Amino acid sequence: MKAIRFHNYGDSGALKYEDVPIPEIGPPEVLIKVHAAGVNPVDWKIREGYLQSFLPYHLPLIPGWDVAGTVASAGALVTRFNAGDQVFSRPDISRNGAYAEYIAVRTDELALAPGSIPLEHAAGIPLAALTAWMALFDKADLRAGQSVLIHAASGGVGTFAVQLAKLAGARVIGTTSGRNIDLVKSLGADEVIDYLSEDFSTRVKDVDVVLDTLGGDTQTKSFSVIHKGGVLVSIVDPPDTSVAQQHGVVAHHAFVVPNGARLEELAGLVDAGKLKVIIEKEFPLSEAKAAQDFSQTGRTRGKIILRVA
Repeated sequence: MKAIRFHNYGDSGALKYEDVPIPEIGPPEVLIKVHAAGVNPVDWKIREGYLQSFLPYHLPLIPGWDVAGTVASAGALVTRFNAGDQVFSRPDISRNGAYAEYIAVRTDELALAPGSIPLEHAAGIPLAALTAWMALFDKADLRAGQSVLIHAASGGVGTFAVQLAKLAGARVIGTTSGRNIDLVKSLGADEVIDYLSEDFSTRVKDVDVVLDTLGGDTQTKSFSVIHKGGVLVSIVDPPDTSVAQQHGVVAHHAFVVPNGARLEELAGLVDAGKLKVIIEKEFPLSEAKAAQDFSQTGRTRGKIILRVA
């Protein structure tokens, strides 16, 4: 099969479009014929070697841990999925990913894809939507009537976080650039701040939850806008717990894990018309370098997709 791999850590020039063996599947796995793969910041962060201490890979590696496709074959222990089923997944990030024509996935990482949207759009859901869900509800325990500040609300995680928080009955404040204000409002945000023209920390006060998707100075300033006893969840830099304690805030770090059952819930929300997938741009698999370069600009609205089939 054709796949994108890198043999050494480095810039996007390390990505190679080459022939590799089709993966073999174990008894509790399915082989997916990949239709599309989502491109996420974690893909190029791993390629550049930032996560080596956390994820010690044996290279070469196929990146990409967002996938939608069709079941090609199923292992001996698999009964929930059959050849021909359209599925989507955030597969195990410690294994080879989905920048390829085929990928092996464990069934507990898998769900039937929503039927109301194109399969390539379904590839943009798993990693970002699961991350938003984990951060808001597993870590922050966001409830109806609470307020949440979502940074980079027009990004991959942000677009899902705005929608999920609003569905949960929260008051949603988002930060984004001016060109994306209408998009974020259309997703349900009650208030949107243009971070290029206004400092959110002078406008926002006493929120219950902050979802930090940026880290750095944004994370540091976010502690001051949370009321005592509130929660900050970062999906990038682990929060400084000493700073959190100074502000009387609880701080968590969220790193998403596969969850097929939760993907079923997300597919149901999409099919019910309650959750939208925002796709910024699509590239063919052979142009994975250009797709990752685009991701690294940090200016993506929603998701980037690699078309495979």
